[in-house]
Amino acid sequence: MKSWRAGWILLGLVYICAGAGIALSGEQAVAAGPKANNSITDYRLWHRNFDSPPIRALVSLAFEKTPEYGPFRIIRSPEMAQGRVVRELAQQQSSLIDIANVATSNEREEILRAIPIPIDGGLLGFRVCVVLRESLPKFEGIENLSDLRESGIRIGQGTHWPDTPILRVNGIPVVTHSRYEILFRMLENQRFECFARGVSEVLFDLQLEADSDFVIEPHLLIAYPMPSYFFVGRQDHETAQRLQLGMERAIHDGSFGQYLEHFYGSALEQLQLENRTILVLDNPFLTEESWNIGRRTLPNLKRRISILSSSDLES
Repeated sequence: MKSWRAGWILLGLVYICAGAGIALSGEQAVAAGPKANNSITDYRLWHRNFDSPPIRALVSLAFEKTPEYGPFRIIRSPEMAQGRVVRELAQQQSSLIDIANVATSNEREEILRAIPIPIDGGLLGFRVCVVLRESLPKFEGIENLSDLRESGIRIGQGTHWPDTPILRVNGIPVVTHSRYEILFRMLENQRFECFARGVSEVLFDLQLEADSDFVIEPHLLIAYPMPSYFFVGRQDHETAQRLQLGMERAIHDGSFGQYLEHFYGSALEQLQLENRTILVLDNPFLTEESWNIGRRTLPNLKRRISILSSSDLES
């Protein structure tokens, strides 16, 4: 694979972010922001996001791009499941958390305030299967969604993750648990055959697990429109404005593209997306804005993979 392949794919995803239907212009966000001051503002980030180097780095990048809001400190939230995170942010003022990055849904956008820029360029909606090495033969011969349904393969997901209803509405059996960490133990105990993880997160997951029995199934790519946003409480206008303005500035000055390449470029190369069979699922649980954002991601990725694969043949 050419060294610039992942960079070209990610560049296309930056354009998706840049055209994501952003609600606030930079000028409006600056006007709404506070005057610079010397007091440090603490932002409590969901512990799973805090422990993820790419997500914590993006929060820092957005805040560094907005010095008019003053100095900041990012703090790890108490440990809690994703469903609890959503409930806490839905409160008028939670004492436990200020910011979380999770996949979007129409329900979440109704009760929380979303910053509608896909934090990973839309990659979370592209899923590969983490499987037990001994289970790899079960995935042979799957060429389309009907094959997957008929295979008897069960997919493990979080109880409160938006992926769960998406998979079920597409006729795929799902086994759930409220805690992310337990899902790996359930895979180990063969409670399901595939733990579907986003291409932007799967290598980090396996690095943390450090278990050679867990491998990435090499042939399938499960795809559905599902942008992943930063969310804050509906009344937390200042944090929302700071995150959004900072990400806008990062997109326009090129640092967001550098961020994507740094954290996700290697993953795209290692996962060899151009060699995978893409199984496209419907996602009926998005707002119109997020559906429009998500639906552009798959054609964009397919187009770049096609172009780059053709370039390989010609070289």
